[in-house]
Amino acid sequence: MIRVFVNGFGTIGKRVAFAVKKQDDLELVGVAKKKPDFKAYIANKFGIPLYVLNEDQIEEFENHGIKVNGVLGEALENADIIVDAAPKGVGAKNKELYLKFGKRAIFQGGESHDIVEVSFTAQANYRQALGKRFVRVVSCNTTAMARVLSELRKIANIRRVRGILVRRAADPWETKKGPIDAIVPSFKIPSHHAPDVKTVLGDLNIITLAVVVPTTRMHLHILNVEFDTRVDVDSVIDVLESAPRILIVPTRLGLDSTATIIELARDLGRERNDWYEVLVFSDGIRVHDNERWIEDAVHQEAVVGRENSEAIRGRVKIYEDGGRSIEKTDRSLGILRRL
Repeated sequence: MIRVFVNGFGTIGKRVAFAVKKQDDLELVGVAKKKPDFKAYIANKFGIPLYVLNEDQIEEFENHGIKVNGVLGEALENADIIVDAAPKGVGAKNKELYLKFGKRAIFQGGESHDIVEVSFTAQANYRQALGKRFVRVVSCNTTAMARVLSELRKIANIRRVRGILVRRAADPWETKKGPIDAIVPSFKIPSHHAPDVKTVLGDLNIITLAVVVPTTRMHLHILNVEFDTRVDVDSVIDVLESAPRILIVPTRLGLDSTATIIELARDLGRERNDWYEVLVFSDGIRVHDNERWIEDAVHQEAVVGRENSEAIRGRVKIYEDGGRSIEKTDRSLGILRRL
């Protein structure tokens, strides 16, 4: 059993923690919280040991009816691996603490590639991360593009990629972000997503642009992929259908938007309405003037949470083959291969 501590219990941290609880080879030591809010209440409600940053916070949490199991240092002592799910930028500061305790750590996509040895997406570069002390699970957008492009590389060499990212404005629970009635362009070309994809896939001719729109449901990607040789639509569909954590969405069933996809998650009884898979629209796979177009939807809250299970196992080399770890995680969480 690998003893895992999750430092942070927000959008990503809680999904990592609940995924760890479902693995028979991982043990959840607990989670850390900075504030005695509803997320701390949820940790208590589901019997997840809760730790605070220092002893001064214990009384504050208990005054809010939140049970505390101890302080952060105690949890770090008892853990084999730390999954840092702190807010953007905080993980880089926490790294010094993990070095002090002699622990391996996994960071999330909000942190810089510079603080780790490998940036990681399980099906794209699992073996590169084996045994590394510090690994970064990349962001939701980068994870989705790395999954899709790593599979497309199996067909033929990719000459170039051009991508438009239509990004959600905020997660559903957030009330301090916008826009409410605007589309906000990014004037940076490429957007930060293209260089981030390269941290996983290496040298790739990729340029991305991004806009933010007033929705909370999902991101939408429009990818234009040019291969060295002609590739037909059936070849693209075949390789994506056979890949883990990618679903071809049949638009003939009325699944033609992020709203209908989330509604399907509700009807399927998905925990938190989560989609762990990248959802590629069947009608969005097209060949036009020798270019391949792919449109997919990415559930920003959920898509990276499961990547952390593979990052954990790879640190101690439980599986040399990423496929076996992916299969184990996906089976335990009911991840679909086809709709």
